[in-house]
Amino acid sequence: MVRFARDYGWRAYAIPVLTVITVWVLFDVFSADQPANGASGEASTSLSTPTSTLRAGPDPAQAEPQSVPLTELPPGGSYTETGAGTFRQVGAALPRVGEGQEQTFTYVIEIEDGVNTAAYGGDDAFVAAVDATLSDPKGWTADPAFAFEHISGDEDPDLRIQLTSLSTTHELCGNDIEMETSCFYSDGGRVMINESRWIRGAAPFKGDLGSYRQYLINHEVGHGLGYAAHDACTAPGELAPIMMQQTLSLNNSELFRIDPDEVYPDDDATCEFNPWPYPRGF
Repeated sequence: MVRFARDYGWRAYAIPVLTVITVWVLFDVFSADQPANGASGEASTSLSTPTSTLRAGPDPAQAEPQSVPLTELPPGGSYTETGAGTFRQVGAALPRVGEGQEQTFTYVIEIEDGVNTAAYGGDDAFVAAVDATLSDPKGWTADPAFAFEHISGDEDPDLRIQLTSLSTTHELCGNDIEMETSCFYSDGGRVMINESRWIRGAAPFKGDLGSYRQYLINHEVGHGLGYAAHDACTAPGELAPIMMQQTLSLNNSELFRIDPDEVYPDDDATCEFNPWPYPRGF
């Protein structure tokens, strides 16, 4: 030891001290990783929630299916009972969409004065829905015969696509079957979109309001293009034709009972809802 101290000088005394310090530090570090008194389980529990307190979201399968009579609107927001009967033009002109080998249909978009669109996105949201639907490749322009062009109000359009109050819709479309519908009013080329349906939708669409709005536009514009007749469901489980009265039902027999003079056979065939003229291409 004397020789070791003589050979290494002060380092001979420093090495044991450093060794002790190193051992103490390592012991302290590893001790800190192990909470005392079984705290490990407590710490783990504090960072998680016991399974018994987790809340699951609502499961629609647990609820009774909602039955909405054909004569009634689905539940939903309020709508305008009575408007002014005058209209404001909304939106801006856009380039033509579609080939238009037979005809380019020009259109403007109007909202009845007194109809407040704030609850469903404002005037611009209605405009965007109409423009997007008419320009969609699954829409009427899939047929090269047709094209659409949104024009300014200074020009005389082929179609006036109008969002209308309940009373105005009843006045011009009629209400003989006492069900809320929309219509094409040929005098002035008015595609009348019933605001109550725009807000509430229709039971056959099972809550898919976006698809229903696309259907509503395409169906009524279809009348404006010259497709005056309605179409029946062709086979159970098939997509419904766009000119079927999908607002009321997807079942031929139900539509037959509403109006036996319509095109629907009493064969109980039920289609799936479909918002597009050409969902699988032209």
